[in-house]
Amino acid sequence: MTRPGPKLAPLDLTDAERSVLEGWVRRRKSAQDMAMRARVILACDDVGEDGFPVSTRVVMERVGVSRDTVSKWRRRFLVDRLDGLSDEPRPGRPRTVMDGQVADLIARTLESAPENATHWSTRSMAKKTGLSQSTVSRVWRAFGLQPHRSETFKLSTDPFFVDKVHDVVGLYLDPPERALVLCVDEKSQIQALDRSQPVLPMMPGVPERASHDYVRAGTTLFAAFDAATGKVIGSLHRRHRAEEFRKFLNKLDKQVPAGLQVHLICDNYATHKTAAVKKWLLAHPRFHMHFTPTSSSWLNLVERWFAELTNKRIRRGVHKSVQALEKDIRTWIDSWNDNPKPFVWTKTADQILESLASYCRRITDSAH
Repeated sequence: MTRPGPKLAPLDLTDAERSVLEGWVRRRKSAQDMAMRARVILACDDVGEDGFPVSTRVVMERVGVSRDTVSKWRRRFLVDRLDGLSDEPRPGRPRTVMDGQVADLIARTLESAPENATHWSTRSMAKKTGLSQSTVSRVWRAFGLQPHRSETFKLSTDPFFVDKVHDVVGLYLDPPERALVLCVDEKSQIQALDRSQPVLPMMPGVPERASHDYVRAGTTLFAAFDAATGKVIGSLHRRHRAEEFRKFLNKLDKQVPAGLQVHLICDNYATHKTAAVKKWLLAHPRFHMHFTPTSSSWLNLVERWFAELTNKRIRRGVHKSVQALEKDIRTWIDSWNDNPKPFVWTKTADQILESLASYCRRITDSAH
């Protein structure tokens, strides 16, 4: 049994001090270092069952900081109270921008917008606060603020989202025996871009240059990506209907050995669920459909392969006709299948769901 340490002197927080500290903790716009210091002091003021302040170890576990951190801010608070939680002045030229100005700048950045724009710039914020543009820029960099940036997100509303994630990820991580797992999708409206002027080749110091305007013509690629080997079965069609998808299923039936079960991972596109397709599946019982959740195409490995095709063959390609585009795609698929590269899925379904739940919590917290 360890020997108890010395009894710690009580902090004796006043109501006003406790109100200020709790405000620092609650306010999501506060600097995280000040919020952490406030949590340390509030935890140190708690009283244990023996009637004395809780031990340093208890505070460490509650706040998630080291013993030295707890001791440092407790000691400084006992000496200087709330003022002791601020950073001590450092040697050098006296500060020209005080903590209050920095706090005001951060609050304005996070909680308001300029009257004539959707977001602040360094110039508009400098004009509003009376600080220099370089000062605004330094503070924003220090606190990781980037008002000019904006990201988008989309969350699935599929009521069977959890079940479908477990189903699809289970096929990746633990595929059935004597079965083939094929990730199937369509890349529609692949454009054959014929530039209005010849492409100028790359030269030292000058990148390849292509005219901005072009002539469009398109095709649709149906692809099945073998999750185990990385090989691809492709089929090109000028239209994107259930009839073309059924023809692609016939091609898969011919190319997959008869003794194997076939598990197809598809999205929720209407062409995959028509009466004709369902009738075809009844006539071919070795084929099993597995649907990804709505708005969750990232679960389908074939989408990663489509990205390879786009980046390496289509985006900067020049094709004078749809026939030329289709020939290039077929050639690229043949080249890929000569040395296929499977994409290895590593996360379990539970890890994916926990990551999404954590992301949703962050979105919810930021909205409030």
